[in-house]
Amino acid sequence: MDVTSQVSWLNNLSSDELVRIVDAVYRVHRLISAITDRDTLLERIVEESQQLAHAEASSLMLYDAERDELYFHVALGDTGDQQALKREIRLKLGEGIAGAAAQRRESINVRDVQHDERFYRMADEASRFETRSLLAVPLMDRDRLVGVLEVVNKVGGGCFTEPDMRVMEMFSNLAATALANARLIEENLRSERLAAIGQAVAGLSHYIKNIITGMVGSVELIDQGFSQGNREFLERSWPILKRSTKRIASFVEDMLAFSKVRVPVVEDCDVAALLDEVAQSFWALLTARRVALDVDFKDATRPIRVDQRGIYRCVLNLLINAADAVPPADGRIRLTARPEPGAFRIEVADNGPGIPEDLRQRVFEPFFSTKGSRGTGLGLAVTRKIVEEHGGRISVETSEMGGALFTVLLPQAREERDTSGQGSG
Repeated sequence: MDVTSQVSWLNNLSSDELVRIVDAVYRVHRLISAITDRDTLLERIVEESQQLAHAEASSLMLYDAERDELYFHVALGDTGDQQALKREIRLKLGEGIAGAAAQRRESINVRDVQHDERFYRMADEASRFETRSLLAVPLMDRDRLVGVLEVVNKVGGGCFTEPDMRVMEMFSNLAATALANARLIEENLRSERLAAIGQAVAGLSHYIKNIITGMVGSVELIDQGFSQGNREFLERSWPILKRSTKRIASFVEDMLAFSKVRVPVVEDCDVAALLDEVAQSFWALLTARRVALDVDFKDATRPIRVDQRGIYRCVLNLLINAADAVPPADGRIRLTARPEPGAFRIEVADNGPGIPEDLRQRVFEPFFSTKGSRGTGLGLAVTRKIVEEHGGRISVETSEMGGALFTVLLPQAREERDTSGQGSG
């Protein structure tokens, strides 16, 4: 539509109609420009088109360029069996009123579809809906056909007017631009996801390869030790094989914990005993690296309700993370635990280099690691997942020792006891 024709029809509108059109277009512009999710955007476009045109129903047919067909993607309002429309109806360009609008790249306003030979009656038959009047407007992104927007049956009877058609054309231009932007955003996100997945897989593969290389080397030395009766080979190789086995088992545990949605199985737990068990499991690594571990959970005397296996995994991951960060032969780690009003606090601090402030949130992201090929980027992600499954939270800041301080807060219901031992009667 050229400028002259635009001015012509606008001049014939009443002031109330002008206000309605300007308000509607402004509101729709703000709405669809703020939505970038394609499916959500398509639904909102159909909802707004129905309100703009005061229609009983509305639908949006997308264009399938490979098959040169239109198909229903969204149908709203009293449209009968919407799933039947989506499942059964596909139109070639030029077929039906929507197909004609798509082929001609121009709007078609039909006052009475029953007297229009282009009307595709199978759509009404499939959906068990009666179409009386119909306005079909093509969605165009520059010269590219995106689809066709349809509004059906004017509310209160009658037919769609010239202003209705012009408003819908303005709206379709905004909608087509918004859909094009959403498509570009989706493509960029898809590319970023693929790149991130590729990097994650490469990092995990390298990590696993390093572990397997150590295991294969140990097995070869053990074989030589057996064949030559050399006990020294066995004594040197067996600890390496044990450590590698634990590393691969820990990696598999993290993968399973991260990938599976689970509800914690909470039960009363002697937290001091649990943390002592974690420390004992961690002792071999401490000895090998000459790292000092200080523990303080003398105030953790009351049982807490947690998933014991999950919290064991959390604390072990935090200790392993600290051990990887502290300096060799001079590393210090502190594990503390204590109750607080309505919560239970567990802290792991170290004297490593700490975590820069701009990375403190990223360290909890899956596959993000500051350890290069020595880390999987899953340990802290799994820890946060388990903590949040308990309804708790985890944070990191600088410790008094200069390194990192990880704090886990687990919610706990306060115990209400009758300390007097007497009733209130």
